Parts: sequence; structure tokens; C-alpha cells
Amino acid sequence: MQLPFPIICLITTGEATTAGVVREAASAAVDLVQIREPTLDSGALLRVVRDAMVEARGTACRVLVNDRFDVSIAANAAGVHLRANSVPAARIRSVAPDGFLIGRSVHSPSEAAAVTREGGCDYLIFGTVFASVSKPTGHPVAGLEELERVCQSTPLPVIAVGGISVGNAREVHAAGAKGIAAIGLFRGPGSIASTVSKLRHQFDS
Repeated sequence: MQLPFPIICLITTGEATTAGVVREAASAAVDLVQIREPTLDSGALLRVVRDAMVEARGTACRVLVNDRFDVSIAANAAGVHLRANSVPAARIRSVAPDGFLIGRSVHSPSEAAAVTREGGCDYLIFGTVFASVSKPTGHPVAGLEELERVCQSTPLPVIAVGGISVGNAREVHAAGAKGIAAIGLFRGPGSIASTVSKLRHQFDS
């Protein structure tokens, strides 16, 4: 599936998973909203995703569910984002409807290359690139050189995650990433629309 450039992905989790956040993201031309709520039971998660779908309706924003293919299908979501240790993407692709978007998290060039060979994915998310407030102190970071190696290991678009800011987005692009994914970046001062506009400018520069 063809994805836009740059790919801007907002990850919602915890208190950030609200209809208002999705509404603002969709109106700000965020490309992907990934609903990541591992602590919710299936029923609660389904309600959250359905609410998100209502807020994104009529926009180009696509709602993805983190790792729960069953919930994404039940909610008629645009796709699923698989964890690194989840089921093979090709298995999901074999039963997914046409146009269904499948992404996967990877953590090394060899993993990215292996996932690409297996098939089924539309994009990969790689990180943690920089230190991130959403990760515990001491969590290892990959850095820009490893991001570049991952991007060189696959023809799939690679989205960088972890400590992404407007200030380092240009470096991320220079390393080969086709977009960014973030949690905290979109929860800082200023509107989501303003942040998205600044990010796109960094990629276009």
C-alpha cells in the first residue's frame, strides 16, 4: 500500500487515548493514529477504537490498532501495528481485507531484513532512536547510525520512534527514515497541527 511522505504517526496511550486527541490529530493531517492500550480488555479497546474511527471519518487519517488484529477487524480500523514478537505479518495479510495496512516494530537491521523477506508489511517502525520520556531511565537507544543501517536493509518505509522532536526530525530524515512516530512529542506545548506543520517542514527542507 502506498503511504504518504513524510509519514506522521501519533501513538495514543493511557490518558492520551481520547476522542478529542484523535479528532485533533485527524484534523491536523496526521497520517496514522496508532491506538496502543495493552491494559484494556477486548471490549473496552473495541469501544476506544470505534470512537477513534468516528473522529477520523472523512479525513485521510488512518486508525491502527496495536497488535490486536481481531479488534482492528471488528472496529473496521484501517490496519494493525504488530509488535516485534507478534505473529508473522504474512499470516495477517493472508486473511486481511484489501487495503488493510500492516506495520511492524523492528530493533535491528537484521530483523528489518528478515521481516521484509517474510512479506506482508507495508512499513516498519524502528527505535528507540533517542532517549525518550516514555521509556524508563537507562533504556538503550539505537542512535542515528543504527537507524541509517535499518533503512538501508529494507525497501519498506521506515518510521523512526523514540525521543523524536522537531529539532532532530531533519537528522532522522537524513538517516533515511520516511517518517516519525511519537507519543510525547504531540503532548507538549502547542497544538498538534503546529507540531505536524513543523515536522513536515523539516522533512521538506
